Amino acid sequence: MATSPSPSPAGPPPPADGLLSAARRNLRELAHGLSHASHPSTPLLADAPKPWQRLLPYVVVLALAATFIPVTITVLASQYGVPGALAGALGVAQAAPLLMLAHRPLQAWWIIFPADIVSALVLLAHDPGRHDTWPWPPPTLVAYLFLLLALGLRETRRTVVAVWAATAAAGAVLHLIAPSDRATGSALLLPILGAVVLVIGAAVRERGEATRRLAEQETISEAERAQRTLLEERTRIARELHDVVAHHMSVITVQADSAPYRISGLSEPAREEFASIAAAARESLGEMRRLLSVLRSDGTEGDRAPQPGLDRLQQLVEATVRAGLPVELSLAADLGEVPSAVDLSAYRIVQEALANVVRHAPGARTQVSVRASAGHLNVLVVNGPAPKPASPLESAGTGHGLVGMRERVRLTGGTLDTGPLPDGGFRVAARMPLPPAHSPAGSPPDSPSVQPSSEDL
Repeated sequence: MATSPSPSPAGPPPPADGLLSAARRNLRELAHGLSHASHPSTPLLADAPKPWQRLLPYVVVLALAATFIPVTITVLASQYGVPGALAGALGVAQAAPLLMLAHRPLQAWWIIFPADIVSALVLLAHDPGRHDTWPWPPPTLVAYLFLLLALGLRETRRTVVAVWAATAAAGAVLHLIAPSDRATGSALLLPILGAVVLVIGAAVRERGEATRRLAEQETISEAERAQRTLLEERTRIARELHDVVAHHMSVITVQADSAPYRISGLSEPAREEFASIAAAARESLGEMRRLLSVLRSDGTEGDRAPQPGLDRLQQLVEATVRAGLPVELSLAADLGEVPSAVDLSAYRIVQEALANVVRHAPGARTQVSVRASAGHLNVLVVNGPAPKPASPLESAGTGHGLVGMRERVRLTGGTLDTGPLPDGGFRVAARMPLPPAHSPAGSPPDSPSVQPSSEDL
């Protein structure tokens, strides 16, 4: 018994169906573009920096309306013989919406386009003159070109194409229904000139959008660059502080390991406790080494020299003086024992401040002051104006300038104050807290706390 062949699976739709679907979809998109403005009702040049630039579109549309309303009415009444009242109504409907070009050009097109078609139909009822132009009289054609230019400057490409297609279709229909005695050259002229105007307007609009996107991208890039600089400086500070923390951890390890030998009579639980402390300290040191290897994953080598501190400020100032920058150092002798993090941060702040003077004000007289008062270490670097304009002596510093200073001060819980001086110089003032045990001694317990002087801040 013969079996009927099984139906073959459905193949791709015929090409005709695909073309019809694409055509319907494009028509829907064009209709949506004609019925929905692609931008909010913000005026043209609303973001211009100067007031007269923001007012310019309103002045232009006011001049257009003031020109085309009387001209259109006069041409319709005198050249085409349209009655005065009807000519006035048509002229206002065709030209008054030009006032909307600055902020709502598509809505203006909704009024002007039907008004132009109604005007063309009205002109069919009147005898044509020798020089009459139909369906678009000269004022109507020129005003419509201004309308198309405004649309090209504000609307998307889809809306612009839909407007041009509607204009060309209206001209073609009017050409077909026109009597043989009508000169219909403007029906062909308007789509040609309109295409040129729309292309010019769209090109200007797209160029402006490209410029705006480029400016936004530059702003984003600048923010990313600042963030990258901040992260790099934080990484650099973390590398330096590794040595400080590692030193303290090593001291803990040595003290815990040597406690059973230094202290006699320790019980077994106490010995086990010291051994546990030493093991935890060694484990922490190992974790810090792994952390440091991550921070140096870019292949950079660590600095093998000891981290500098306030005891090396004199050497730093002498080296800067030999480089040609007159620097005076005022280093208080009663600073006491400064914590390692504050000691390193104070040195780096002075180092970076002097590097900034060398870069931006070569030859300027500079004063460096380091004092301790009221439980804080005050670091002040003040430079005067450069003796004369000169090219920078250096193009790169040891860090990232004020960003690095701010991060170091924030790390210690202090404050940083920087800014230009009235005489053209610059001032960097850092204030970092000192632990009470490390505050400089010498003040009686009951004496009032010494307030920092203005030069300390």
